[in-house]
This record gives sequence, structure tokens and C-alpha cells, in this order.
Amino acid sequence: SMSTALRVERNRAKPRFRQTTMKGSGKRSEEDRISSICDALRQAIIEQALKPGTKLPEDSLGECFGVGRTIARQALARLTAEGLVEHRRNKGAEVATPSWEEARDLFDLRISLERLVVSRLAGNLTPEQIAILRQHIAKEEAARNGREESSVRLATEFHTVLVELTGSPVLIRYVQEVCRRCGLTLTLY
Repeated sequence: SMSTALRVERNRAKPRFRQTTMKGSGKRSEEDRISSICDALRQAIIEQALKPGTKLPEDSLGECFGVGRTIARQALARLTAEGLVEHRRNKGAEVATPSWEEARDLFDLRISLERLVVSRLAGNLTPEQIAILRQHIAKEEAARNGREESSVRLATEFHTVLVELTGSPVLIRYVQEVCRRCGLTLTLY
């Protein structure tokens, strides 16, 4: 169920979540709570704990994460903007269900973006950056015979790690969004 999947994801992110939900006023604390909820939901979606079409009621999310509906609504709005959640009028939010055509377009876009990332990095990686990539590849290889969900998440994260090495905020933003949506798509097709 949605609440079970979210409890699992919240527990995985608990040290960070606990830290960001401490009493305090101000926009930063609210932003941290929204980010923590988004991180947990993204991971639950990519790892298939929340399947496409799963309803995401604001009140249940708020209860699960110990926040009000307003914060839950803002987290859902952010994930809607990223394409991981769909909001249907009078039906509420649910995990997105990309069509076959959307999936094809996403992977075409991902290939184009990754060509740009690779062209920026080719011949410019430092030994430290190469070590970071090798560490991630080792994690992927270790997970290869484990849960498929972890493999999908790690494969998605590899592309995120790669784009972060460019240092380009614009590329980072778009590659992360496309990779997450591709991860969701992989759960369907």
C-alpha cells in the first residue's frame, strides 16, 4: 500500500528527515521538509515501491511525513513539475503513467543530453572524478544480482553523478529530471 511504501522510504531517509523536521520557523525549515518528502517519494517511485497509477492523497502524505496538507501539496506540485506525479482535476495526485510515445521521447531526449554531457567531460576528468565514477560502477555491479529496483535506481543515479561532474546547473537540472522520468518509464515497459 502507499502508506507502507512511504513509511519504508521515510525510514530510509530518517536521519535527514528527522533533522529537517525539528521545531523551527522560517522558509528554510519548510523547504527542507518539502525536499525530504520529494526525495523519499522519488526513491519510492524509482524503486517501484509506488507503482504508476498509485493514488497520493495529500492528507495521507501529510500524516505519513508528519506535515500539514499544505507542505504535502507543495511536494506533490514539485513532483508534478518533474513529471513523476500527475494531478487530475477532482481525482487528486497519483504516480505518473507515461505513455509509450512519452517513453520514446524521454529516451531520445536522454540520449541527446547525455551526448552533450559526455562531450563536456571527455578528456577533462580529474583522477578524483574518475574515482567517483568507478565507485558508483562498483555499487552497480554489486547490486546486479540483487533487487531489480535497486539496479534501476543505481543506473539512474550513475547518469546523475556523471552530469554533476560537468558543474553545469542547467544540465544537472534537466538530466536529473529526464533520468528520473526514464527510471519511472523503465518500471512500465
